[in-house]
Amino acid sequence: MSIERQGGRPSERRQFFRIDDSVQMSYRVVQQGDLQEQMGELGQHVDSSFTVMTRMQAIDRHLSAALHRIELRDPDVADYLRALDEKIELLGQSFLAEEAELLEQPAKPISLSAGGISFGTSESMEIGALLEVKLLLLPSFTGIITFGEVVGCDAGETDQDYAFLLRISFSSIRDSDRDALIRHILRLQSRMLRERRESRERAEG
Repeated sequence: MSIERQGGRPSERRQFFRIDDSVQMSYRVVQQGDLQEQMGELGQHVDSSFTVMTRMQAIDRHLSAALHRIELRDPDVADYLRALDEKIELLGQSFLAEEAELLEQPAKPISLSAGGISFGTSESMEIGALLEVKLLLLPSFTGIITFGEVVGCDAGETDQDYAFLLRISFSSIRDSDRDALIRHILRLQSRMLRERRESRERAEG
């Protein structure tokens, strides 16, 4: 498994759809001298209990075609396999109990894309600072670990309850984590479009 590294000027980087969301998250400053080692650990697929759901989702994608073929041949076996998958998913979620500090935090409103994140914070950060960011996507409890660079730290609006708006560009992220982010964002986008359509239909009815 590889780690995707983004570089170049902002105009040269890939553009990603951005959406408002609410997640449990934490971040910490990473020193430049420690960054390569930590990136290497991610690239070598060193997983923790925090990222177990992401790994399980990646495995599910590989098995989905086989499960579909089984369903066509024997629906009862397919139902049994899905029930087993639900059990395994519950077990995976229980591993997150080790991340008690993160789980105890309230969900935080953010603006999220597969290329970066912005959120309100009480502390100022220097442009160019390197951060390790942990995101717990809800309601799937998908854990994402990525490294990012601070590209903006602006004073918050007067009517907001935070002092600064921090903008981070993901500089190093595993392919599986990027894929999980994209799937999460697409699901949110689909839900928003569906809710808008249903609201419009009710108003017209």
